[in-house]
Amino acid sequence: MAFRQALKLAACGLAGGSAAVLFSAVAVGKPRGAGDAGPRAPEPPGWAVGVQPGPSVWDPNWDRREPLSLINLRKRNLESGEEELASRLDHCKAKATRHIFLIRHSQYHVDGSREKDRTLTPLGREQAELTGLRLASLGLKFDKIVHSSMTRAIETADIISKHLPGVYRVSTDLLREGAPIEPDPPVSHWKPEAVQYYEDGARIEAAFRNYIHRADAKQEEDSYEIFICHANVIRYIVCRALQFPPEGWLRLSLNNGSITHLVIRPSGTVALRTLGDTGFMPPDKITRS
Repeated sequence: MAFRQALKLAACGLAGGSAAVLFSAVAVGKPRGAGDAGPRAPEPPGWAVGVQPGPSVWDPNWDRREPLSLINLRKRNLESGEEELASRLDHCKAKATRHIFLIRHSQYHVDGSREKDRTLTPLGREQAELTGLRLASLGLKFDKIVHSSMTRAIETADIISKHLPGVYRVSTDLLREGAPIEPDPPVSHWKPEAVQYYEDGARIEAAFRNYIHRADAKQEEDSYEIFICHANVIRYIVCRALQFPPEGWLRLSLNNGSITHLVIRPSGTVALRTLGDTGFMPPDKITRS
C-alpha cells in the first residue's frame, strides 16, 4: 500500500528529490523477499551514529611470535601430515605468562643543566622508597630489573633494589626518555623538533619490540619483571601493547614512582592490570613533575 501511495505522489508532480527520498524509505522498510540473497548487515545503535570506528581487529601476531608464523610450511613433510604440524606448533607455543611492571622514576631536579645533575629530590627518594616497599609487599619472585641509563632512573632503581635483594639488574639506553611519536592532538607547551621524533621514536619502538612480547616457548614458569624508565616511554609502550593508536600516548598521565602492570599471556593477549598506580603513597607525596 505504501508503495502505491509513493507512486501516486510521484505521478502528481512531487519534486524529484522528495520522490527519491520516499522511494528510498519505502525500499528500506520493505520486507525482504525469498529471493534476497545474504543476511543484512546489522545497523549500529543510535548512540553510535557519527562515531568514527577505530582499529577493531586484534592482531594475534603483534609480537611476531604466533606459533604458525614461526613455522616454514613449505618444508612441511607431507607424509607425516597434521601430526607433525601439531607437534611443531606445540614446540613453538608460549607456556608461561609475563608480568611486566613499568615504573616511572621518582621526582627529580628538573633545573639541572646537565643530565647527570638531574638527580632525585628528597621527596623523590621518599617516593622510590615507597615504590620499593610496595613491590616487595606483593610477595612476587621478581626475575630482573631493567632500567634506563639516565640518572633519575638509575637512582630510582638503586633505592627500589634495596627492597628486592638478589634481583638481577641491567641498564639500557633503549629506555631513555624521548619523543616517541608526534602526539595527536598536539599540545602547545611541548613541541620538539621533528628530527627528535625520528631519533627517539626508532629507539623507543626498538625498546618495545625488544622487551614487550609473549614469553619464549622455553620458559616454563610465569615471570615478573620490573622496568624502571620514563613517562613518555611507558605511555607509548602501553598504547602499543594494547594496540591503541600510539599517537594517543600523551593523553595518558603518570605520577612519579607509579606502577603500571601489563600482563602478556601465552596466547599473545595483553591486559592492563594497573596504569600509573600510586595509591600506596600518601597524598602529599604524589607528584607528576
